[in-house]
Amino acid sequence: MIPSLPSRRVRRAVGALAAVGAAGAAGLAYSALVEPRLFRVRRERLALLPPGSDPLRILHVSDLHLALGQEFRSRFVRSLVDLQPDLVINTGDNFGGDTLPLVLDAFDPLLDVPGVFVFGSNDVWGPTRKNPARYLTRRTTYAEHREKDPTLPTGELREAFEARGWAYLDNRTSTLTVKGTSLAFAGLGDAHMDADRITDANPAFADADVRIGVTHAPYSRTLEAFDRAGAQLVLAGHTHGGQIRVPFWGAPVTNCDMDRTRARGLFPYRRMRVHVSAGLGYSPYSPVRFACPPEVTLLTLVEADR
Repeated sequence: MIPSLPSRRVRRAVGALAAVGAAGAAGLAYSALVEPRLFRVRRERLALLPPGSDPLRILHVSDLHLALGQEFRSRFVRSLVDLQPDLVINTGDNFGGDTLPLVLDAFDPLLDVPGVFVFGSNDVWGPTRKNPARYLTRRTTYAEHREKDPTLPTGELREAFEARGWAYLDNRTSTLTVKGTSLAFAGLGDAHMDADRITDANPAFADADVRIGVTHAPYSRTLEAFDRAGAQLVLAGHTHGGQIRVPFWGAPVTNCDMDRTRARGLFPYRRMRVHVSAGLGYSPYSPVRFACPPEVTLLTLVEADR
């Protein structure tokens, strides 16, 4: 007996499933192998400086997550000195494991430029294996690590940055004068690991032409604290811009309590402007980016309207 051939409807269904599977495989390959290498420089312009000031170029770098075998990312960071920034602000999560020599090599050219920095949770504890779907369904937390000793060379990284002149800002303040403009910085520790020590006196700004808040994770409580302190500009990272974005819709999550429409970029908040970097990397256990290329931002501050 000759077996009957599948019906046209069955053949169409099988063909559709095969096409969906092929598209999914292609999308995964693109998000894992192609887009993480499509680095870009976001450029923004802000009128914050006193009249007569020279423009000030601030390079905002965040969430490098540099792991072994990622020389392509290190090369991009080293090339950023060609943008000729006047100031570098690093908002944390530099490590993608115990990779101190790689991180210092990547930042080496930029460490000759004035800079300030804060740390994120992945500068303290190494990444742990987890289901990537957790990122889409609920906010992750490092609360369980708070009583544990660091597993990464946090102190060594801080010492190396400070030895080259960068100012550490976790729950600290600093001042710089760059191209004749006085800058006051106030930093808060990473709110994602409850390291932000917000008090009546912290954060606080010294008198300066421009007041800048710096933190890793843009939780609403940190932004409210910076606003009360009188910040004009706040820089943060942490969100990865959503890391996997839906085209024409945006980020499904931010991994903090910030609204998903503010997962990356420059936006107003109270009396301030806030810039959230989409960052350069990812956890080694979620090694994909989709519709969210890795990026740094060059913020050019110019004189405010008279």
